[in-house]
Amino acid sequence: MQTVLEQMLGNYKTNTTEEKKNALKEVVQEVALCGLSRAGFFKHVAFYGGTALRIFYGLDRFSEDLDFSLVMPNPDFQFNRYFSGVESELAALGLKFSIEEKQKTVDSAIKSAFLKGNTKEHILNIYDIQNIGINPDEVIKIKFEVDTNPPVFAQFENKYRLLPSPYQVKLYDMSSLFAGKIHAVICRSWKNRVKGRDLYDYVFYLSRQAKVNLPHLQARLEDSGVWKSSETLTLEKLHEMLQARFEMINYEQAKQDVLPFIADPNKLDLWSEEFFVDITKNLGATDNKSI
Repeated sequence: MQTVLEQMLGNYKTNTTEEKKNALKEVVQEVALCGLSRAGFFKHVAFYGGTALRIFYGLDRFSEDLDFSLVMPNPDFQFNRYFSGVESELAALGLKFSIEEKQKTVDSAIKSAFLKGNTKEHILNIYDIQNIGINPDEVIKIKFEVDTNPPVFAQFENKYRLLPSPYQVKLYDMSSLFAGKIHAVICRSWKNRVKGRDLYDYVFYLSRQAKVNLPHLQARLEDSGVWKSSETLTLEKLHEMLQARFEMINYEQAKQDVLPFIADPNKLDLWSEEFFVDITKNLGATDNKSI
């Protein structure tokens, strides 16, 4: 009879060492979510970002971090009170990980923590192999972030998973997730490294005919200082902002960023300014009256 860990890993193709590492990281992410859920984390917090999109909507790329947002602002939120639940859930499956909060050096509404475990130890134990080219000091590291002062107008839904044990997660709904991704496309400071993962996710949302939560996006843009609260963000204005952004992108750099995270590089063949401007014509918004 398969163990729970074997069941979860059985969903992955793991022919190479890198595939084994990524499979283990994704399983650890889901076990950590289960631990947080059991500890009552999602009574106050919602899950969003690329990993949320992968787990609950089938995004076909690897995502490294776990991103969360409080439902209501609370600068005194104690993230570390949930750490033992994460460690215990992982330990129950024979996974030796520890989680520690990152001490902030600058004032910020974001609380961060890192979940860490030895890569070689886990790969050897799980896959029962002897010779593998992994540095004995290599660490599997997963970053957790919680926004304690979230933008307003997000909408939420509850989602469920059955493994490692049935659990519930409060999640940004699709339109609010999309708003967060569009904010990243417009505002993320890429400098010399264009984050192609943002563009890849943007295409995924449009392929799912997702609509954007405009009030929530406006709140995010206001927080970033690129939109005035006295003006109302319209779909027409958003199209203009996106088109201006697409004109600035180095698409070859964007492709190089996302390649390590996807299995099919052919999905990037059409990437260009013309491609992104054209597909954005299909971008729609939710009914603001329902927000």
